[in-house]
Amino acid sequence: MDLRQELNKAEGFKNLGLLAKQVVEGFIAGMHKSPFHGFSSEFAEHKIYNRGESTRHIDWKLYAKTDKLYTKRYDDETNLRCHIIVDNSSSMHYPEMTNFSIDRLNKIAFSALAAAALMQMLKRQRDAVGLSIYSDTYDFYAQEKGSERHHQMLLNQLSDVVISKPLNKQTETYTYLHEIAEKIHRRSMIFLFTDMFQTAEDDVKLFEALRHLKYNKHEVILFHVFDKQKEYAFDFDNTPKRFIDVETGEYINLYADTIKENYNKKVDAYFTALKLKCAQYKIKYVEADINDSFNHILTTYMVERQKFA
Repeated sequence: MDLRQELNKAEGFKNLGLLAKQVVEGFIAGMHKSPFHGFSSEFAEHKIYNRGESTRHIDWKLYAKTDKLYTKRYDDETNLRCHIIVDNSSSMHYPEMTNFSIDRLNKIAFSALAAAALMQMLKRQRDAVGLSIYSDTYDFYAQEKGSERHHQMLLNQLSDVVISKPLNKQTETYTYLHEIAEKIHRRSMIFLFTDMFQTAEDDVKLFEALRHLKYNKHEVILFHVFDKQKEYAFDFDNTPKRFIDVETGEYINLYADTIKENYNKKVDAYFTALKLKCAQYKIKYVEADINDSFNHILTTYMVERQKFA
């Protein structure tokens, strides 16, 4: 095997699980200023005691510290089921890069680290998580589980997807969303990470698939992953450039300034239409700029979790 190929395989995240823990710990450290200040590692092992329940599992030491009644939570107790879906089409690997850190990510790396951080939050709460990855095929599926072994397997899949470098992988997201919807039988929170770039312009089919995901009273949160500086603001210097469609290989040579105004208008209209459509179908739409922090991802999870009953 080519040495360069071997080197490429070794790049990516050095330790995705550790990075995810750092993201979550940083988020929780700042939560004392938020409505979620009661969420901490101490309480991740407990749940509030409800009158009428057995007093057998009350944590009296915690009661002495907090003057509130909590019962210990055990591994087989699952409050929430969550399924994370990651788009792994070629456009998700923009901008092209080989190694990653919390401050230097492309769209697929941002999605993988955000997904790993959500998994870390779910793990702290003893919740079950499943994962689906798709490109031009349904690449990976794992049903919702809460074990440590399962957690490590999903982390490995997310790490692998970041360095998969799919070439000209187009996708029709709606095809795989229908397949995923058929697999999730018990009511779940569903997080979808995608840049919403479709090979064919068929938003009707896409939103039919999103509605299918909402069937069985699932909650669907769409994280729209994009590079705000480049893909939204079209912030390029005005030297001649070749812009290549990574999914089809088509390209165009131009000066950025000649099309920037029209580009901005069209992109802005597309984003507005997308948000309105999500509101219409009661899908939570969240902008996920890869240059931003992960706090808005985790705050969304906390807010939606509290509403999910």
